[in-house]
Amino acid sequence: MAIGGSIGTALFVGIGGSLKNAGPLSLVLGYLFWGILFIWPGYLLVAEMLAWLPIRGTIFELGGRYVDPALGFAMGWTYFFAGAMLVCTEYASVATVMTYWNTSVNAAVWVTMALVVCVFFNLVAVRWYGESEFIMASTKILLLMGLVLLTFITMVGGNPKHDAYGFRYWKHGMAMHPYYTTGATGRFLGFWSVVRYAAFTVSGPDLIALAAGEIQNPRRTIPRVARLVFYRLVGFYVVGVLCVGIICSSRDARLISAINDGKAGAAASPWVLGIQNLGITGLPSFINALILLSGLSCGNAYLYSTSRTLYGLARDGQAPKFLMKCTKSGIPTYCVLVVTIISLITFLVASNSAVTVFFWFIWLCTIAFVLTYVCMLWTYLGWYRALKAQGIDRNTLPYKAPFAPYTAWLAIGVGCVVMVFIGFDSFVPWSTQGFVTNYFGLAYGIFMFVFWKVVKRTKWVDPKTCDIWSGKAEIDEECKEWEEGGFEEVEKARLAKMNIFRRTWERIW
Repeated sequence: MAIGGSIGTALFVGIGGSLKNAGPLSLVLGYLFWGILFIWPGYLLVAEMLAWLPIRGTIFELGGRYVDPALGFAMGWTYFFAGAMLVCTEYASVATVMTYWNTSVNAAVWVTMALVVCVFFNLVAVRWYGESEFIMASTKILLLMGLVLLTFITMVGGNPKHDAYGFRYWKHGMAMHPYYTTGATGRFLGFWSVVRYAAFTVSGPDLIALAAGEIQNPRRTIPRVARLVFYRLVGFYVVGVLCVGIICSSRDARLISAINDGKAGAAASPWVLGIQNLGITGLPSFINALILLSGLSCGNAYLYSTSRTLYGLARDGQAPKFLMKCTKSGIPTYCVLVVTIISLITFLVASNSAVTVFFWFIWLCTIAFVLTYVCMLWTYLGWYRALKAQGIDRNTLPYKAPFAPYTAWLAIGVGCVVMVFIGFDSFVPWSTQGFVTNYFGLAYGIFMFVFWKVVKRTKWVDPKTCDIWSGKAEIDEECKEWEEGGFEEVEKARLAKMNIFRRTWERIW
């Protein structure tokens, strides 16, 4: 989930715009900046809280317990909004990918196809959800690994032209491009435009937070996933954007033309253009098909997670009670249908360019996700203060995040700066559309917080009386199955029962 659910079409297609605007070096630096200073500490800090209390619910409940009930309400509804917009983003991306093969069919037809497939796996065939998501997520991971390997082979001369081009496209002043203005300021803004795009493409700790109450041996698994996220998630992205800047020139005439003309799918992918420039044939349609599966995978995953978020809000009394209705197999039918109805706004592609609508939804959900992650870090600070006030030594916790709480403050600072300046290029010249799509999620989240605080007259939680214990006894009882005998000893015994291939695979992931 942490890897597959976060790799979408943005890394394969939309990345071309950032490469064109900022240059290959800015691309790598922007992803490193966001990954190391925001995503990585976010995972570690959230893991500390959830290893102590892997509740069967969501981290939004912890926001209400550790900081203010209004924060939990605002987090839940902001995440729901972001997830719903991301479902729309992926449906729109499917439409853009399909128009690579056929431009005569209205893009709304392809949106309908994506919607039907995802609803099918979330309502009718939910027992196949895990298998379908595993297959679709695996294809995009293999696609990315294959593209990275292809880049290395071709850059050292393994291509039909026998051209060992190396880092040719980084030379002669092409490593960093000025964006929005000129000179050093322009190059910095080019880097900053990459950071805000990375904020959309690299997911935060929401996935482990949503799964915390349902995974086996959570007090070992959650910290393990969090610690390795740097090597998996950030590693995938940083290596990926490094390779895309190697194989395709940021000043490639076809890339610039494809972006300016709003071309879709593989036609605007710097990976495909770079491969074609090397004289390699037969791959574009194949890669486009895998990009299509990537979009379906993300749409499938976020229809699932967003509907479950809505169910959690209903269960906590923060959404209408009818949304709690489930089928005998536990599917929250009405929640899935509500998200699906909201996603019908993707049919805007019927009267607008599918690529244009795709980027509308990107900016609508980006700031909402960043705001949710910042609130998760705020929740951590409430947790940290409660531990200190109640005399609990963090060294006794199942997992202790390094350099806390300083990393929390640093990440919050980075997240807030990104939110404030995410739409810097919509002010001059003024763009109402750009301003609304960039900042609506922030206004929405703040409104939900103030609304619940005023309506329910909630109070800030006192660290001395903060409830950090409810549910822990029940979870301790459940975790005895894995924890009696020690974490490491139980894990060694589990691995010893496997053959060498599966044991190696388990240790990798």
